[in-house]
Amino acid sequence: MNTESLSNEMIVGLENIVGRSFLFLDTDTRNHYGHDETEDYVFPPSVVVKPGNTDEVAAIMKFANQYGIPVVPIGGRTGLSGGALSIHGGIGLSMERFANIDIDEKNLQAVVEPAVITQVFREAVKEKGLFYPPDPSSQGSCTIGGNVAENAGGARAVKYGVTKDYVLNLEVVLPTGEVIWTGANTLKNSTGYNLTQLMVGSEGTLGVITKIVMKLLPDNSHNILMLVPFFKAGQACEAVAKIFRAGIVPSALEFMERDAIDWTLRYVDGVSLDIKDEVEAHLLIEVDGNYPDVLFADAEKITGVLEQFEIDEILFADTEDQKNALWKMRRAVGEAVKSNSIYKEEDTVVPRYELPTLLAGIKSIGKKYGFHSVCYGHAGDGNLHVNIIKGDMTDENWKTEVPKGIREIFELTVSLKGTLSGEHGIGYVQKNYMDIAFNDTQLQLMKSIKKIFDPNNVLNPGKVLPDNMA
Repeated sequence: MNTESLSNEMIVGLENIVGRSFLFLDTDTRNHYGHDETEDYVFPPSVVVKPGNTDEVAAIMKFANQYGIPVVPIGGRTGLSGGALSIHGGIGLSMERFANIDIDEKNLQAVVEPAVITQVFREAVKEKGLFYPPDPSSQGSCTIGGNVAENAGGARAVKYGVTKDYVLNLEVVLPTGEVIWTGANTLKNSTGYNLTQLMVGSEGTLGVITKIVMKLLPDNSHNILMLVPFFKAGQACEAVAKIFRAGIVPSALEFMERDAIDWTLRYVDGVSLDIKDEVEAHLLIEVDGNYPDVLFADAEKITGVLEQFEIDEILFADTEDQKNALWKMRRAVGEAVKSNSIYKEEDTVVPRYELPTLLAGIKSIGKKYGFHSVCYGHAGDGNLHVNIIKGDMTDENWKTEVPKGIREIFELTVSLKGTLSGEHGIGYVQKNYMDIAFNDTQLQLMKSIKKIFDPNNVLNPGKVLPDNMA
């Protein structure tokens, strides 16, 4: 079903579910909900609806399933893999009215609705002396529902884990309209198949998440943040594994190539650094906890490891303002790169010891196919974001040569025991590379799972699975 093919009868049926005030047909609204942060793609749905409760979502899914109308769940639209794009038109299901938070301080849990902004949630639990660690760079605009759909991570995943490690239970509307809870509000659960974790990271293809039960932690009171300039980018990657082998688990360990920092400093106001011309990369390293003496000892031990490499003077952030400025710089890298050029972003992840090999391979592949890349990411996880810059490449080479290079980057990544995405998901733009990571048997299993949940293929069709089997 294409964008313009919803009949008047279908529109009236949807209006009867959500009300006229929450149904939108105008071009501006459809275009607004037809894009995320994936390159320059725009795929408008034919109608945008904004349900206000689980029963309305269930009614929409039953209606869509009956008529074979594609439905795409839409959150904060900050995704980088095209997961929220209405590539087949149909219904754009905006979840933005689902924005409640209910914090259970006794059990260190919260019931969160999917439209809650991640930073809002983190700040709400912090006011109660609690801590929700996942912190994607887009935390000021991305939503918890989108984080669950993509299994988002962030800088502090290296110590605390990613979104899946905090999801205990989910209320989900299935593509056929039934409403289920996937698990239990318990820290341990060995009862049947783990439907909760199947839903996490499923990119809105198996069900529409309407409530999330999250595990919380007690808050930490202290941290130390250091910025380390390296004269050789490969050595910055090499230092990552050595820090862990020294017995330290940082709360964050971020890698930024020189271009990433230079472009960001020009893009972001209020942040300045004096960087020597010879510096090729930086590591941003944080340790956290409740005992300052322990943190100072950890920082000293990390410094001892770093001094084995060719580095410039380490910057220790002495104040909260300095810490906030450094984090502001790191979180703005993606936006800064995007402001410089048309680009494609890949989300490679390997065992952290293989980072130097991955970085060197990416640069070699870039030379082979004539493109420049800017790399940064969550080095402590082995998660390297590869931004391929169009620059002055011809449109023809951008269209024909870059995909070959991306395939080789993914082949290298998988050969290093890594995979195609650490936190951005597969969505629309990476689906045809899935054969690199999975064989036919694995892909057929995934297709079978999709078929069981969504027999008529109405929920976010054309995502995750390759075109030749979707």
